[in-house]
Amino acid sequence: MTSPLRIAVLASGRGSNLQAIMDAVAAGTLDAQVVGVFSDRRRAPVLERAKGAGIPAVPVQPARFADRQLYEAELFGQIDATRPDLIVCAGYMRLLGAAAVDARAGRIINIHPSLLPAYKGLHTHQQALDAGACEHGASVHYVTAELDGGPVIAQACVPVEPDDDAETLAARVLQREHPLLVATLRLFAARRIELKETSILIDKRPLDAPMKLDSDNNLHPQPPTTT
Repeated sequence: MTSPLRIAVLASGRGSNLQAIMDAVAAGTLDAQVVGVFSDRRRAPVLERAKGAGIPAVPVQPARFADRQLYEAELFGQIDATRPDLIVCAGYMRLLGAAAVDARAGRIINIHPSLLPAYKGLHTHQQALDAGACEHGASVHYVTAELDGGPVIAQACVPVEPDDDAETLAARVLQREHPLLVATLRLFAARRIELKETSILIDKRPLDAPMKLDSDNNLHPQPPTTT
């Protein structure tokens, strides 16, 4: 029997994805433990959520350090002290440096509000609308030093409606973002997923394309494409 997955969460904002993780753990649908929540903002609401649940909540403010390397050394020193199996970036609004990422390759994931590789960076919902996309969504991917550029594990899709603005589209994506993250974390908790160099393995078999979240909030590998 495997031990619960030890998760450290790195976030800058409200913490709705953290709440989804905590709710799944409390409901017994995710075999995991959140061992710490870390933020670059001292007053980030995510820290209050963590404190309210009895989870260590640690602000590490970049302005206190001379450069990013020193900041990340302190941040990840604090994270590593909690002995996480997995570090989850859930609305963390800073690009991580190569040294920090490479030292923890295959152990950091991020949830991003677009169907990567489309619409990297900020303002993804407006990017999708400006591009005239008919489909949008969210992606969970491994973190590399490239902005939103790591191998994509899983995605959830939503339609773009004719009368959407960025706010309504964001709300629709968020409804699928939370179950997408939890479903992906279940794979990690079951030790079914790993990263070998740049290839994702599910049950020791290569993943040819990102898994898709179905209407029952389960993830399924996509069939190989044929030529």
